[in-house]
Amino acid sequence: MKAVAYQNILPIEHSDALLDLELPEPQPGPHDLLVEVSAIAVNPVDTKVRKSAAPAAGEFKILGWDAVGRVLAVGAEVTLFKAGDRVWYAGSIARAGANSQRHVVDARIVGHAPQSLPDAQAAALPLTGLTAWEMLFDRLEVKQGGTSDDAILIIGAAGGVGSIMTQLARQLTGLTVIGSASRPETQAWVRELGAHHVIDHSQPLSEELKRIGIPQVRYVVSLTQTDQHIAQIAECLAPQGRFGLIDDPAPFDIKLLKRKSVSLHWELMFTRALFNTPDMVAQHQILDRLAALVDAGQIRSTLGEHFGPINAANLKRAHALLESGKARGKIVLEGWR
Repeated sequence: MKAVAYQNILPIEHSDALLDLELPEPQPGPHDLLVEVSAIAVNPVDTKVRKSAAPAAGEFKILGWDAVGRVLAVGAEVTLFKAGDRVWYAGSIARAGANSQRHVVDARIVGHAPQSLPDAQAAALPLTGLTAWEMLFDRLEVKQGGTSDDAILIIGAAGGVGSIMTQLARQLTGLTVIGSASRPETQAWVRELGAHHVIDHSQPLSEELKRIGIPQVRYVVSLTQTDQHIAQIAECLAPQGRFGLIDDPAPFDIKLLKRKSVSLHWELMFTRALFNTPDMVAQHQILDRLAALVDAGQIRSTLGEHFGPINAANLKRAHALLESGKARGKIVLEGWR
């Protein structure tokens, strides 16, 4: 089968940073699906792993944690799917990624793909959708439905996770949704996704919130550059508020949160699969719920750019754009050439 992988840690500009390969087809275990991959998306985690995790000598590492495809075969213990089902998922960081024509993945972290979206648009959503859902409803324990006087500030709302979190918060909660973005085009994107207000995170957050008449918020989710914003985050949070983050910030002073009794919540979408948690199947359930929201017209794809077929050259372009920090929405690739 065709696959794209790397053998050495190299800058993305290097000709061998990612390689087109022919590799043996993987074999599914008892809980696995064998999936024929038709479309993938690229996430910041791909670039982080490529730059930090060297394969063993003489081996290759396949990246890719967003996929849409058709089930070719199921393991002996699988009951949720059958051959021919169209699926979407983000996979496990502890296993080979989905940048391959055929891929094995644990069925408990796979969902039925939305019927209303073509493969490329669907591929943009699994990893970021799971991350956003788990942060909002599992970590911060935001209540679905109803009305509320509370507000949420999403820092970095124009990125992959922010793009879906903005929609989920607006569609499924009564929160006032405030997104941050620093450029006119990304600010417009966040408004399109349903944010009630958009502020500029290149300015002091507390001043920006005062400008829109909401000086403090109950929830803050920081998706990027948390260490640079932490002092402002502590100021913006209401007493007994909740603070969530997903990035890998430089060390910061957590004592800034003590005076207001703010709780801190870290979200890593891979945790359930990494530790085989008893509630691992929750990711299957979340993905099926997200598919239903998409098919009902409540959630839209966050596809930002389509980079063509899945090959090393196009994946290198995608990694370079993500590393530049200028990506808007998700980068997807589709088909094999």
